[in-house]
Amino acid sequence: MAIERAGTRIVPKPWGSTILRPWSDFEAGAEAVGEIWFQRTDSATTDPALLIKLLFTSQPLSIQVHPDEQAARLLGMANGKTEAWYILSAKPGARIALGLKHIVTPRQLRVAIEDGSIVDLVFWRKVVANDVILVPAGTIHALGQGLVVAEIQQRSDATFRMFDFGRRRALHVDEAVASAIAGPASAPFEARRLNEARTVLAVCPQFIVERIDLASQSSWRLSAEQETWILVLEGEVQIGRTHASAGEVLLVDHNDCILEAGPGPLRALLAYPGAQPKPSLFTAADVEAAVPLHGMRQ
Repeated sequence: MAIERAGTRIVPKPWGSTILRPWSDFEAGAEAVGEIWFQRTDSATTDPALLIKLLFTSQPLSIQVHPDEQAARLLGMANGKTEAWYILSAKPGARIALGLKHIVTPRQLRVAIEDGSIVDLVFWRKVVANDVILVPAGTIHALGQGLVVAEIQQRSDATFRMFDFGRRRALHVDEAVASAIAGPASAPFEARRLNEARTVLAVCPQFIVERIDLASQSSWRLSAEQETWILVLEGEVQIGRTHASAGEVLLVDHNDCILEAGPGPLRALLAYPGAQPKPSLFTAADVEAAVPLHGMRQ
């Protein structure tokens, strides 16, 4: 049972940025920050199934791939890594890579990694703020420079680099070839409205991502039977005594509670494990009748 504001872990990266505002007040100094991880504040709790991050890119990330469940188990890992990106901001011309331009054999993929031609084999496309990209495990991908991205992913750090834009970090050729789908990405998910407040942005076997758009000072019932993450994009939110504003994350787990939007409109991402959206997860509240079923904690 939990209602808590997630703690943060700052992760330096060579491709990161020293400019994190308005998403974080952390003063990066001279060392570039690539990622902010949101995590449970109680280190004694079981690791959640999902990991929420903010990514800041001043250079392109490596061209890489993550294993699916089967490939991960063969490599001795607990699970694979599917992820979804929500583009928070994008400089003009910013782009991402997703999948290959055409199907290649494993041998051709290995050669492309070894001679660097993988950079021209991947399919690059421009992105703008509010774009959503689902990256199923096995899909070859990369983030370009000039982006701030919210990433929702399976909790795994299994990343196999194929090309690193001259940064001289190790590549993982054998693991990448064994894990990659050596062809174009699957068709994109078409966002759909569940109701006036909820839009489903990404659906995969591992998790659901929604966007909620709430009127100022409105109240909603959140019936979270499992871990449910709320990343505030605009506005403020209050659940009991726990508050969050833009760039902050709340975690609600095994709790039935009232969520209240602040004095302005609220826009947030909602992420939870599962293969299908849950209509009963988030509904308009009868505030007088609503009584939390479990205790709250900050």
